[in-house]
Amino acid sequence: MALILGIESSCDETAAALVTSDRVILAHKLAGQEAAHRPFGGVVPEIAARAHVEILAPLIEAALDEAGVTLSEVDAIAATAGPGLIGGVMVGLVTGKALALAAGKPLVAVNHLEGHALSPRLIDPDLAFPYLLLLVSGGHCQLLLVEGAGRYRRLATTIDDAAGEAFDKTAKLLGLGFPGGPAVEAAAALGNPRAVPLPRPLVGSAEPHFSFAGLKSAVARAVGDHSASDLAASFQQAVIDCLIDRTRRALQSVQPTALVVAGGVAANQSVRAALESLAAEFGLRFVAPPLWLCTDNAAMIGWAGAERLALGLTDPLDFPARPRWPLDPGAEKVRGAGVKA
Repeated sequence: MALILGIESSCDETAAALVTSDRVILAHKLAGQEAAHRPFGGVVPEIAARAHVEILAPLIEAALDEAGVTLSEVDAIAATAGPGLIGGVMVGLVTGKALALAAGKPLVAVNHLEGHALSPRLIDPDLAFPYLLLLVSGGHCQLLLVEGAGRYRRLATTIDDAAGEAFDKTAKLLGLGFPGGPAVEAAAALGNPRAVPLPRPLVGSAEPHFSFAGLKSAVARAVGDHSASDLAASFQQAVIDCLIDRTRRALQSVQPTALVVAGGVAANQSVRAALESLAAEFGLRFVAPPLWLCTDNAAMIGWAGAERLALGLTDPLDFPARPRWPLDPGAEKVRGAGVKA
């Protein structure tokens, strides 16, 4: 059994966790920054980086204390090395490198997206490769065939904005507050999802990808003509319709063991319910992490580190921090200036 210290600092959550290779989370500590960013209506990179610097070291110490272990008992240090806000990524990765060097432990530089991609296996030991993953978050919206740690085949990505970014923008347009995703979901529960005719970009298209920029623009044009709850509900339904249509198309081209969703938007209960129905339509298991594991956290980084360590995949101490880092770097380029894949 391997014991991994996981470190996450790619956006506005600072986290440290102790995770074992047999799926036991010995400790998980997380510090959010919502209060610091709320006045600005979104994450300010400089504020986020400073907060990581201030809280990460005591957070790691608290995690070690809670787990009842010392750094010398850890088998490897897994730290997010990207993608994300580069200042925050550098704070976590440099800390991980320093601990690895001081303790003489191997470093595992983890792709934040791989943390999300493998997180369902942390809580479901029966989830076998290959599975189809809908990775849907504030910065990414992708369909990937997960064939193993470090082995991903991208089937679709967004050509402009991610679904999570569209949720955040819609919340801001409707004055619902920050963070946007939960705010839109709460407002949508009080509205009529068919009240506002909004577009479903690329639905029914032979192109496999996602697009949400036009949907955001349509919401902006509709503000003032409808209630916030009806707009939120109609927007959320439009996003769900896009996700389901694109995922159905992908399922027609592969034969996965399960349909899996991960990333921050995976915490949305309506999104989960729609995907669960789609999985049943194809006779597949549906797997979604618990809500706390959908958002940014260090347990998923520790687990990704454990999976990579088991394959002998470690990294040198000069491994660079990366603001962008695709899971499938060999995937065909797609149109769209906003593509983050």
